[in-house]
Amino acid sequence: MAELPSVPGVEHRFVQAGAVRLHVAEAGAGDPVVLLHGWPQHWYCWRRVIPRLAERYRVLCQDLRGFGWSDAPRSSYAKEELAGDVVALLDALELDRVRLVGHDWGGFVGFLVALQAPERIRDLLAFSIVHPWASRPRAAALARLPLLAYQPLVAAPVLGPLAQRARPFYDAMFAAAGGRRLWSAEERDAFADVLREPARAEATSRLYRTFLTRELPAIARGSYAQQRLTVPTRLVIGRSDPVVTATSVEGFEAHADDMAVELVDGGHFLPEERPDAVADRILAGAG
Repeated sequence: MAELPSVPGVEHRFVQAGAVRLHVAEAGAGDPVVLLHGWPQHWYCWRRVIPRLAERYRVLCQDLRGFGWSDAPRSSYAKEELAGDVVALLDALELDRVRLVGHDWGGFVGFLVALQAPERIRDLLAFSIVHPWASRPRAAALARLPLLAYQPLVAAPVLGPLAQRARPFYDAMFAAAGGRRLWSAEERDAFADVLREPARAEATSRLYRTFLTRELPAIARGSYAQQRLTVPTRLVIGRSDPVVTATSVEGFEAHADDMAVELVDGGHFLPEERPDAVADRILAGAG
């Protein structure tokens, strides 16, 4: 297993949350705020945000199942399953109510937690992701499909895990996403080395396979249309995000009591590209 990267003031623990053991990086004291990462990362994506939050909050950065140092069972990696892990973690830590923050897949999981257990979430901040009521792709969205070409590759049985274990795959992914502008070689390796491990390469493959074959068609059919978001929520996306755009996050108004979308300068990896802006919005809250 890869060595845990170090961030000043951060301690690490492993928590049995239902059927899986989850890794949590923790810092600070006060009211709890839980941070969920996206792909292809883990808790370390919040390293530039943690110091400011820890001045006011008890910061808990969870590794999703299959990522970082959490267990990587051979399960479906359905996003509802990952949301259930978050609720199980809150139970294990005896946290009645938390602020929830998520980036990328962590943001989508955050939406599902807020729908599953709204009484456990004070407010939700989601970054760089679509919401569960996303409509069918419009013509403008089709132009962005080449940027998502990695998803079928990653999702493919056998080929997907093998591709991820090859160094050039992650070199190309990180270069396309911002390269040296966002990550040093050591930071890039802190993410890539973990995901190249066989069990985690398989987990990522299942994550995308379940999404493309089951969840995406269900969302397009309106599988969440009857569920209402009652948790105060803000969805923040970068103006230069190559995939998630203002158009792609329209259509939530009929499904949410108190939700707003905000555009900020930046691309997709806002916690690393705009850490101060991300921290500002977490500290301000979603309500």
